[in-house]
Amino acid sequence: MIQVYTGNGKGKTTAALGLACRAVGYGFTVFIIQFMKGNIEYGELETARKLAPYLTIRQMGRECLVRRDSPDPVDVQCAQEALAMAREVIREGKYDIVILDEINVVVDLGLVKKEEVLELMDMRPAHVELILTGRYAAPEIIDRADLVTEMVEIKHYYQQGIQARVGIEK
Repeated sequence: MIQVYTGNGKGKTTAALGLACRAVGYGFTVFIIQFMKGNIEYGELETARKLAPYLTIRQMGRECLVRRDSPDPVDVQCAQEALAMAREVIREGKYDIVILDEINVVVDLGLVKKEEVLELMDMRPAHVELILTGRYAAPEIIDRADLVTEMVEIKHYYQQGIQARVGIEK
């Protein structure tokens, strides 16, 4: 199946990681590409080291924010490299689950074309579960998915100035 986790609420990546941990518990192999999350030490990286070879995470991109109006060519290049890796991993079909973390945001920012993601969805071997996360999922991606969950923010403590906490948000 193809799953999409989108919306403005917290929990899209967390939901995908939870699914990955559940799958590893049954011996499935999971490959996660984190778009736009390069060089940031997230807790899931340590988890992947402990769960290797069942769980693999590759961070792609830079740790800085991408400018919506004028993305840096380096950000476009990083996104394209991550997309090429996704194509290869999906085409090989050796992982049971492939998670493309923040791919929807990458499309929204114009770093990757929506058509390229739709192509990835179409080329997925039947035995590979594909998970796409990130805000702003395109309607065409939502239509093509088998499951779509929208995270809705009702209340969040960052509005009180509380930053991302180790082990909770990162």
